[in-house]
Amino acid sequence: MKPMLIAPVALTALLGACADMGANVDPILDGQPTAQFQSELSACRSLARNQSQLDHETMAAAAMGAGIGGILGKVDDEGNALGGAAIGALAGAAAGASEASDTRETIVLNCLRGRGHAVVN
Repeated sequence: MKPMLIAPVALTALLGACADMGANVDPILDGQPTAQFQSELSACRSLARNQSQLDHETMAAAAMGAGIGGILGKVDDEGNALGGAAIGALAGAAAGASEASDTRETIVLNCLRGRGHAVVN
């Protein structure tokens, strides 16, 4: 398979695999959960899942990774710019998806805190 085709397929698979990351956090509570905790946890997770994984920051990280990878691939005697760009784009997208996952986890925890739950992490 050519590098130009591999990159979009791998990027789609990567982002699909990360679709629920962060939103499925299991918060630690200081004390016993209230009667409405499970329904509010579900609502907070839903709110976090609605945050796009493929946002502007993830796209920018993928583009920056592609640029750096392309330059490094061109400089390497045995590499090529296209292959380097594809690998760089995947690395950048992975970094962006990881950041989006952290953001989703923060959304869940802050949402629960905002609803009055004593969330430790």
